[in-house]
Amino acid sequence: MGTESMAKRDFYEVLGVPKGAGEAEIKKAYRKLAIKYHPDKNPDNADAEEHFKEAAEAYEILSSTEKRSRYDQFGHAGLGGAAGGGGFGGGMSMDDIFSQFGDIFGGGGGSPFDSFFGGGQGGGRRRVNKGSNLRIKVKLTLEEIAQGVEKKVKVRKYISCDDCNGTGAEDGGAYSSCHQCNGTGQVTRISNTILGAMQTSSTCPSCGGDGQIITAKCKSCIGDGIIQGEDTITLNIPAGVEDGMQLAVSGKGNAGARGGIAGDLIVLIEEIEHASLKRDGNNLYYDLYIHFADAALGSTAEVPTITGKAKIKVEQGTQSGKLLRLRGKGLPSINGYGNGDLLVNINVWTPQELSREEKKILEGLRDSDNFKPNPAGDEKGFFEKMHQFFK
Repeated sequence: MGTESMAKRDFYEVLGVPKGAGEAEIKKAYRKLAIKYHPDKNPDNADAEEHFKEAAEAYEILSSTEKRSRYDQFGHAGLGGAAGGGGFGGGMSMDDIFSQFGDIFGGGGGSPFDSFFGGGQGGGRRRVNKGSNLRIKVKLTLEEIAQGVEKKVKVRKYISCDDCNGTGAEDGGAYSSCHQCNGTGQVTRISNTILGAMQTSSTCPSCGGDGQIITAKCKSCIGDGIIQGEDTITLNIPAGVEDGMQLAVSGKGNAGARGGIAGDLIVLIEEIEHASLKRDGNNLYYDLYIHFADAALGSTAEVPTITGKAKIKVEQGTQSGKLLRLRGKGLPSINGYGNGDLLVNINVWTPQELSREEKKILEGLRDSDNFKPNPAGDEKGFFEKMHQFFK
């Protein structure tokens, strides 16, 4: 959204306040938008930057009694060069905005980052409050892994406090510069050693590195800007993930204190064991058991796949341990390099219990050349009869 088109919007609409809004309500609305679209929370996001400037332009006009009166009477046309078409929002830099409105963020000027994270004149960037990462485990079937899947999960975590919009201050509230660190967020100590005077810096214990003190803490979050809550998160898990793989979902971890940046949600993949298919990378394995009549005479069989069933042909004279390959019937590569294969391992089943008649038949075949390794000759007629017998 460009600055020119955004400047034509009604300033009350931009801040989301009614025309009769008081100074405190306008300030609170602007602070909420400024935190939402702040460049630290939206790096390299041109659209967020335009919204940030638009909100600053609206606040500049509506927080001034004189400018607001002209705007209420004449609209954008009554502001001349102060707004609309090349006015405040598009003509001033981000540093100009923070310099003019540093008090909104609890600071007194300096760079945009200084103002947002504590303000003050003491130099040095303030500590960025970042929420901690969360870890969850998601169980997936092979079918879900093959296709990719969308999962909705409920997560207990720290969320931004609605009552103070995550600021930690009551009613959008009041801040004062920390007296111990003079708003820098750091305290400096000088100690005398045998090598001379040594200077060390550490996080200010009074403000925790924020550089500012909340004068009226929010009663809901006790000044932290975050409370325990629950969030429903949609996970788009790509096809081909593996057991033990970790996926990071940016910004879905615990919320950062006092308007800080949220941590990440780390998703650990756990693969549910399939009833009949075994996985090795992108390939799948299946053990097919056939009786020796089918192995000797040849037959067809159905084997399970991820998407259903497939029919395979067992050639005459197939030996136990032979692998049949079904190309492309395995799992997809997570990098998009095609599918693995389904490998069918043939196991010739040996009967464990035989009837008297079956034993008699087999005893008669014990010395047959066709029942010895590397058989010679053709006993197909007998195997056809035996195939019918064992059905």
